Amino acid sequence: MFYLSKIEHTLRLPPHLLRLPLNEAIKLELENVFLDKVIANLGLCISIYDIKEIEGGFVYQGEGASTHTVKFRLVVFRPFVGEIIAAKLKESDANGLRLSLGFFEDIYIPSHLLPSPSRSEPDPNRRYEVKWIWEFGDTKYVIDGLDEIKFRVLSVNYPSIPIEQAEGSKPFAPMVINGSIDYDGLGPVSWW
Repeated sequence: MFYLSKIEHTLRLPPHLLRLPLNEAIKLELENVFLDKVIANLGLCISIYDIKEIEGGFVYQGEGASTHTVKFRLVVFRPFVGEIIAAKLKESDANGLRLSLGFFEDIYIPSHLLPSPSRSEPDPNRRYEVKWIWEFGDTKYVIDGLDEIKFRVLSVNYPSIPIEQAEGSKPFAPMVINGSIDYDGLGPVSWW
């Protein structure tokens, strides 16, 4: 789920950070550039783990900033296919479920990957949402968002950035996880 990735980056260090010790200033600027951002095919950047090497410090003509080449390690969130993760229900609609880990909320369980047979019905407590119900024999199991939901990761996608986005559409998500709860032991933890 979490990886250490070694990265080399050419970094422009603004003049107002030059009063700080070099390592501290570079770490602050790296955090501004990378944290809470998704790097395609790498994952969501969580934290700067350490700085391995700093080279350069050149000030180019007409600039007041120094430029450094930095080699550092970054903690990255990128679940692997087949991994089991526990998350909370963020929303549900006729298309399926949207889950959240707290720091990442673009996890989708499409309706055809819910336990079979499942059906949806309007949720009286949430106006524009539905409640999903799995019918197993004579028993009805409701996905109500009270418990954590365990799901299996089926894919991690990095969609290309759209040139134009329709008004009223969902915000662009640079990383999307698709999962399934149609296996034994998956779904709300109270089921098992």
